[in-house]
Amino acid sequence: MASVRIVEVSPRDGLQNESFFVPTRLKQQIINRLTTTGLRTIEATSFVSPKWIPQLSDSAEIMAFLSTHPQKENIVFPVLVPNMRGLNEAIKWGVSEVAIFGSASEGFSKANINCSVEESLARFREVCELALQKGIRVRGYVLLLFGCWV
Repeated sequence: MASVRIVEVSPRDGLQNESFFVPTRLKQQIINRLTTTGLRTIEATSFVSPKWIPQLSDSAEIMAFLSTHPQKENIVFPVLVPNMRGLNEAIKWGVSEVAIFGSASEGFSKANINCSVEESLARFREVCELALQKGIRVRGYVLLLFGCWV
């Protein structure tokens, strides 16, 4: 039987591009409301440098909130990790899934994750290897380049 998996990313992707910092409490309310919709996967935050994306500087507070969330057994709350530093932070919080994101364009890659496409692929290989070793599911199109299927 075929199925479709919907991954809601608005608490992370939708809010990271705002020109102002969305208060953590409001993010928590958004996540709470999303959990009542029947969604099974809600990407909550990202472990990125607050220097580059200050809107996600509250990732530890979001993860603490999720660790006590009543739906934590029924809903997957993946986080975006651009590198090993982000993955190690995700591992500390006991996440079951991470997402990676790469770009085919040098300019966008440098602007978005501060490295070349080639460097990003090397980073993602390390991230994928350790995540899979730890039993953490990895979501991202770049994985197909490494012969991984997740």
